[in-house]
Amino acid sequence: MAPRLLVATRKGLFTGVPEGAGWRFGPPAFLAEPVSAICADPRDGTLYAALRLGHFGTKLHRSSDGGVTWQEVAVPALPAEGEKPKALDMIWALVPGGAEEPGVLWAGTLPAALFRSADRGASWQLCQALWDLPERRDWVGGGYDDPGLHSIGVDPRDPRRIAIAISTGGVWLSADGGESWRIGGQGLRAEYMPPAQAFDPLVQDVHLLAACTAQPDVLWAQHHNGIFRSVDGGATFAEVTAAAPSRFGFAVAAHPADAATAWFVPAVKDECRVPVEGRLVVTRTSDGGETLQTLSAGLPEGPSYDLVYRHALAVDRSGRRLAMGSTTGNLWSSADGGETWRLLSAHMPPVAAVAFAD
Repeated sequence: MAPRLLVATRKGLFTGVPEGAGWRFGPPAFLAEPVSAICADPRDGTLYAALRLGHFGTKLHRSSDGGVTWQEVAVPALPAEGEKPKALDMIWALVPGGAEEPGVLWAGTLPAALFRSADRGASWQLCQALWDLPERRDWVGGGYDDPGLHSIGVDPRDPRRIAIAISTGGVWLSADGGESWRIGGQGLRAEYMPPAQAFDPLVQDVHLLAACTAQPDVLWAQHHNGIFRSVDGGATFAEVTAAAPSRFGFAVAAHPADAATAWFVPAVKDECRVPVEGRLVVTRTSDGGETLQTLSAGLPEGPSYDLVYRHALAVDRSGRRLAMGSTTGNLWSSADGGETWRLLSAHMPPVAAVAFAD
């Protein structure tokens, strides 16, 4: 099957196929329905799309034919706390399990919880050990009222090793497939806290974690107030202090083979959340965070009000091809590692996530 580019938007899921130097998109699946998360499972080619339908609830669909047809499957359910169960707002992250675990999926949700499916989404089990952590009471909302679990990293060498990130609740690590958890993220810094609490791992608002596939102990974190890098699987992090338009942002993409390379999309933080000085750029490090290069060829020079969400920047398995979508419905791709960008569409609905499916 030809490679595809999946674009999850507020008004449906668009699928692109290569055409010349860009991509050609047909009519969307789930027209007019918000798609909050997508997953292209490399083990068997299955596609998954999570819908955030508000009053009508969260839905999950699965396709075994490249998106031609879709089948509704089960959704995770939060346990009751108090008189009635808390409603699931959305599925925020969907990732496949290990190569030797056919059918295993992981889902992160808002409110923050972790779920595992062993049957391609036909049923889900709550990760009870994470839910029962006493520290969960200290998690708070970042951009939402409730804390949310948006990042799940499964180690390709050992799928029992899992790293997650919560806004706002820090980085958590498991070495036994979710049966037990320990706090990671030592070295992360929260400048929005009083100085005595700035390095408390429980108060860290990590916006996204991304791991290098070939060297999964190397994790990049786009934090609320900085960029951080771990070389020990998320236990400790060092801050990237290289100059850039801003170290605030949501998206990060890690090169699949080169652990020293990653991409970010800077913005103005807190109440503003627009490109710095109205100019959309991508920053890239190729030396482990020692320096950051600003890339803008093909991107709007300004004024621009595009914000790129957590999952709306992706790199394919070659490490050369990238895609990026914005809150204003613009979609770009790059075929040269971000050196130059090509506008694919200026008329899409707001983009929540992008992903490559090979």
